[in-house]
Amino acid sequence: MEVAIGLLILVAALVIGVPVPWAFGVTVIWLAFSLGYQTDFLLSTGYTQLNSVVLLAIPLFILAGSIMEKGSIGNALISLVSKFVGRVKSGLGTVGVVSSAIFGSISGSASATLSCIGSIMEPRMTRAGYPKGHTAALMAAASPLGLLIPPSSAQILYAWASNTSVLACFLSTVIPGIILAVLLCIVNAFLVRKMPIRVEPKEPPRVWIRDTGQKTVRALPALLMPFIILGSIYGGVMTPTEAAAVSVLYAIPVGLWIYRSMNTRDLLNAVADAATTTGVVMVMFFMVMIMSRLLIMENIPRQIADALLGITDNKILILLMINLFMIIIGMLMDDVSGILLCTPILLPIATSIGVHPVHFAAILGVNLGMGNITPPTAPMLYLGTRICRARANETLLPTMMFILFAWLPTLMLTTFIPELALTIPKYVLPKLFS
Repeated sequence: MEVAIGLLILVAALVIGVPVPWAFGVTVIWLAFSLGYQTDFLLSTGYTQLNSVVLLAIPLFILAGSIMEKGSIGNALISLVSKFVGRVKSGLGTVGVVSSAIFGSISGSASATLSCIGSIMEPRMTRAGYPKGHTAALMAAASPLGLLIPPSSAQILYAWASNTSVLACFLSTVIPGIILAVLLCIVNAFLVRKMPIRVEPKEPPRVWIRDTGQKTVRALPALLMPFIILGSIYGGVMTPTEAAAVSVLYAIPVGLWIYRSMNTRDLLNAVADAATTTGVVMVMFFMVMIMSRLLIMENIPRQIADALLGITDNKILILLMINLFMIIIGMLMDDVSGILLCTPILLPIATSIGVHPVHFAAILGVNLGMGNITPPTAPMLYLGTRICRARANETLLPTMMFILFAWLPTLMLTTFIPELALTIPKYVLPKLFS
């Protein structure tokens, strides 16, 4: 009963708009006192969980994403991508989706991706005739690709919370991320087929080749970043934490001296923004890990598993119920707190029915990415409306189309075809699955 009341307190606090760290803090205080646990034991538990080298990668990737967001990397990427797919009616939408995927692989952040790519694409799409509501919905729907295309801060958190290989978790979301990007482009093409979209005239082949070469050279420093980071991790040269540090060291000269769109003050502001974000995230980590410990000590994951298995032993139905639970969590919480809450509760249930932890990483990533654009909280959707200066009611219909025909199919495919998540990890890390 005490645990149920605690979870109700948590949900109520999130619904009325209490900041996530405070919502978890109030819940932890209630559970600790109502269940009779010693506060010194709980505090030491939270500290022990945070004392991890793997977690150092989170603030470093946050800082790298903040630096690249303030540089002109988005402009360079968009200009290059538009040379290949920007000359058809739905081309600008495709440019936005592909650029979000590439930028997301650099920053690992949905909000940084949306802030950068969305602010650049909005005026271009508006001039071409895209309704602002459609632009906001598309950019918001594409922004969580940064949570799927590695490196992903969300997958680092899952790997840390589940004691799973970070590299394997990175690789598990590659194919689902590509499928999602393709489906978003297809749905966008369907939605704009009757819109009065203006398309730029085609260039002569010689002009196209010359301009594409120039834009490729300009975008090359940005495009090299994910290859350097991921190549060093996959090649065993660096750990994810070391690669995150290298990404910061690489991003600074790229922003300051190559693209020259960031000065020293911008760099200091990026550091300050990253520090603020990291502070909030770490306080939330501390509270969530204490709460997770309390739930485990009260045997809540086992009780939930027994309850689900008591309803049915059908693996498909159990996976559907797990997905429904995660969708609801994603609607109420951001992806970080959702991962930290869902992992200790749902992973034991998933493994008990034969789901590999690496496969579950992909399922969880897609679920919580979709939660970022699903009302009532939908943080990326509301951020998209602000960036694109659109009204919320204008975004609802196109957003639902992107959810129903891009995000949900990706989730179902990822859930029920394990090979989509496991093929690349098995090829790169065969010992992990032997």
